[in-house]
Amino acid sequence: MMVRMQVGILGPLTVAVDGRQVEIGGARLRRLLILLALEVGRTVTVEALTDALWTDTPPTDPTNAVQSLVSRLRRALPIASALHSSHGGYRLELPREAVDAYRFERLAREGQRALRAGDPATATTCLATALSLWRGPALADATDTRYAAAAAARLEELRLSALEDRAEADLISGRADQLVAELEELTARHPLRERPRALLMNALYATGRQAEALRSYEDFRTRLAEELGVDPSPRVRDLHVAMLRRDPALTPATVPLTPAGAPEAVPVPVGPVPAGAATPDSPGASTRPGNLRAPLTTFVGRAAELRRLAGQLREGRLVTLVGPGGAGKTRLATTLAGSLADDHPGGVWLVELAAVIDPDDVPQVVVRALGLREAGLLDGPAPRDLLDQLVEAFSFAPALLVLDNCEHLVEAAARLVDELLGRCPELRVVATSREPLGIVGEALCPVPPLALPAPAATVAEAVESSSVQLFVNRAAAVWPGFAVTDANVAAVVEVCRRLDGLPLAIELAAARTRTLPVEELAARLSDRFRLLSGGSRTAMPRHRTLRAVVTWSWDLLESDERRLAQRLAVFPGAVTPDSAARLCELSPAIGPAALDLLAALVDKSLLQRLDGPLPRYRMLETIREYGLERLAEEDEVGAARRAHAEYFLELSERAEPRLRGPEQVAWLPRLTAERENLLAAFHFACDTGDAAVAVRLAAAVSPLWTVQGNHAEAAAWLRAVLELPGEAPPAARRAATAAYLFNTVLSGGRVGEDLPIEALLARLPDRDGPDDHPVAALLDPALAFLREDAAAGLAAIARLRDHPDSWARGTLLLMAALLHGQDGDTDAMRADLAHAATAFRETGDRWGLAMALTFEAHAHLVLGDFPVAMASADEAAALLHTLDPTADAALQRVLLAVALIWHGDLSRARAELRALVAPA
Repeated sequence: MMVRMQVGILGPLTVAVDGRQVEIGGARLRRLLILLALEVGRTVTVEALTDALWTDTPPTDPTNAVQSLVSRLRRALPIASALHSSHGGYRLELPREAVDAYRFERLAREGQRALRAGDPATATTCLATALSLWRGPALADATDTRYAAAAAARLEELRLSALEDRAEADLISGRADQLVAELEELTARHPLRERPRALLMNALYATGRQAEALRSYEDFRTRLAEELGVDPSPRVRDLHVAMLRRDPALTPATVPLTPAGAPEAVPVPVGPVPAGAATPDSPGASTRPGNLRAPLTTFVGRAAELRRLAGQLREGRLVTLVGPGGAGKTRLATTLAGSLADDHPGGVWLVELAAVIDPDDVPQVVVRALGLREAGLLDGPAPRDLLDQLVEAFSFAPALLVLDNCEHLVEAAARLVDELLGRCPELRVVATSREPLGIVGEALCPVPPLALPAPAATVAEAVESSSVQLFVNRAAAVWPGFAVTDANVAAVVEVCRRLDGLPLAIELAAARTRTLPVEELAARLSDRFRLLSGGSRTAMPRHRTLRAVVTWSWDLLESDERRLAQRLAVFPGAVTPDSAARLCELSPAIGPAALDLLAALVDKSLLQRLDGPLPRYRMLETIREYGLERLAEEDEVGAARRAHAEYFLELSERAEPRLRGPEQVAWLPRLTAERENLLAAFHFACDTGDAAVAVRLAAAVSPLWTVQGNHAEAAAWLRAVLELPGEAPPAARRAATAAYLFNTVLSGGRVGEDLPIEALLARLPDRDGPDDHPVAALLDPALAFLREDAAAGLAAIARLRDHPDSWARGTLLLMAALLHGQDGDTDAMRADLAHAATAFRETGDRWGLAMALTFEAHAHLVLGDFPVAMASADEAAALLHTLDPTADAALQRVLLAVALIWHGDLSRARAELRALVAPA
């Protein structure tokens, strides 16, 4: 029987399983669960949890503090498997409907849609059910935390809108007499909100109380004038006039259907919205002045950005949307602007600057967009100059100006915006640009690519991502019936991922499905600039092809910026200031020029800053492909890749000894983050036949590959390097050969399974003794293990038991234990494992210690010493978690569960196994 868990946050926190209430004790645990429930199904990073839960003094070790708190919460939850660790954070893995706030939002949306579709009965049912979920103030147990204020305010705003929608539905259904008292209370609690006032006026009028309806309007008008110095909106004024005239056309349907309040009430589309529907980006229905056009296609995704942009515009007067070309900045800006038309009686005005060449023409273009000269909107004599015209136009009433595509005129646009905002206090400006305007008061709203599906996403998982939604929506427009299926989901996912989730690139690719199957489209993306060239004939030239989009950004760079950008295109992974300095041929000490150039590329959206404490940047794949083309035109690809490989060889050789000691906790994440770059350097050395660099790199990176656990893959890479013709440093070749044999042992390989051991041994130089490299000490024992010659292996280890390096001693003892186990000598195996653990504790190698403890747990489990087996397996799992918080330590946790079963603790064993098999 399926057990269902539900979480309630619309009031005091509640947790229920199949209707049975479960108490969650502890204020911080309750806050943690509330935060995870707000983001149900999504991973919340440790950093975000720390900021939210420790408002005054953060813990000295946030990762362990959060982990401890999560462990307590997991034990307190009735279904422990509902709480997952994933990618540096934690996630509450429940259906969204399991959280009452999400059920409320869905029902509220359904009720609003029914109301707008002319079905008040259905609207009342949905909205009443939605409102019944509320048990008190939203997030009542977390009101003193940072994250609660904004989330609670948003939920309370949605609750108020739902109350208004339900009242409107009841009013249309003829229940005005039942609404008057409720609406009077609502207007008393929100005296400056227009929609409840309009509803109250309609309810009073519908029950024959015209005088009271008119008095209510007069009270409202007076209050607005005294407190805000403004008049009611035209809609409410028109309603008042109709009541004065006893207009026979006056019905409850004249109530404004859309809240006329603050920007936080802006409805945010969820998923694709049908073209022509009443959405925030259909401003054509408004009677306000302005020049926004109705959209011709649906608006997909961007709910988070819409909310952020609305909040920024509410708190300030200038917001600049920044992001790479083709990210959808214009559509996002105009979508929000259209939804705010009723809040700006002075009009919502779009000014497109893409075609403007001369910076001095910017004020003239704005004047022309407003139609000031042609329409004669200004009375009296002509103003002194264009700026005076604009100031007078924007001083008439609250207005919103959208300046689109400012990047090539950024200084002129900045000067104009600064002047207008300073002289027009009721003007707000939304700008789109690939770099900030850089003036006081500017808030930036980054517009990243659309959300991407996981590489191996199923159909259900793929269609949840906004990038796939956009692809399907646009593909269906040119190939009716197109849908994501089991047969094409891999190709659709590949297209969206390789195009970085850039909306313009995805739209151009979707248009190609009219003539190409999506599988062939994915196969041809290596020539993306030639393939994606069929944009709209009415679009600006730089938006008709993918190449034109990138070229526009590229041509705006200064020469040094362009040179660095094309050299950084050889990085398949992240870029750091240090690695960038190497490729722009600056001092490795990182002078200010390297930092300035990187900052300029970030400002101009050619690089994206990655999350994390250290500065790391990423170049989108499409921009990388373009940069590599330009680099090839200058015949510099080889030189740039060679510099890239040399940098990462130096980095890995500096890191290698630290990966075998206490510093591995810091260096493992650093090298893991460079995985793509290290592999690129490795493959470049192999492809160019540079055996010296390839072998040195393999020897240096082999500890990383070993610790990461995919020993068969590590052995394959090391074998490929060792088979390269050419000379290599003897110590590096010995270390790489030993690492190859050791990983082959750990992957379960044996002689006779196509292992070129003899050929590789023949290429080894004369041995210089055990001190040439600690890893080289493993060569003879690993070789004996592969040959299943325990005696030879133990003899080799005996010769090396006094090795000066404690890491080498620990690893040799670990291999001795394995050989003793292979030979059936369990007492000697257990003794060597204990000595190995001691050596690894001495050297500070957590991974080696975890391996020794894992084998120790297995040995004690077989011998029936269950408490020792449990302690060893538990410590091993904890050590692996310190090296990688996302690691599941599956083997160690299975050993722990088995030991628990034999020890009689079935409840804890069941919890361990359930947590292990639960989806990540």
